[in-house]
Amino acid sequence: MDFATAVRTCFQKFVTFSGRAQRSEFWYFVLFNLIGSFALGLIDALLFGWASDDPQVLNAIFSLVMFLPSLSVAVRRLHDTDRSGWWWWIILIPLIGWIILIIWYATKGTDGPNRFGPDPLGGGWDGDDDAFVARSSVPPVQRRD
Repeated sequence: MDFATAVRTCFQKFVTFSGRAQRSEFWYFVLFNLIGSFALGLIDALLFGWASDDPQVLNAIFSLVMFLPSLSVAVRRLHDTDRSGWWWWIILIPLIGWIILIIWYATKGTDGPNRFGPDPLGGGWDGDDDAFVARSSVPPVQRRD
């Protein structure tokens, strides 16, 4: 998934807490948040001043708008690693909670479907016990004999 697709997907799933999000979707959206926050912080500094006590109105509005999509993609990323979204609250443990979450966000998701939905990378089960098959976005073509 590329940068633009990841950002578009996160905004389309603005408050969708079900399903799974692949690593690239999550990390590209984190990058988008960092770039947006930096750019608006710079604009705020140019408009309102460089002192630390000067208002950062645009950055505050951006942070409020981005809160729900960021939370939803974080929960869906936890789902991809087969963890409940409630694990997000581990962030409240100073330092250790952040480290654990970053490790989980960077961990490869479970192969095939899990209890939260199908594999966002396209792999899945074909219904025959443990036979794993990769799904393709290319439609099947009838072959001539």
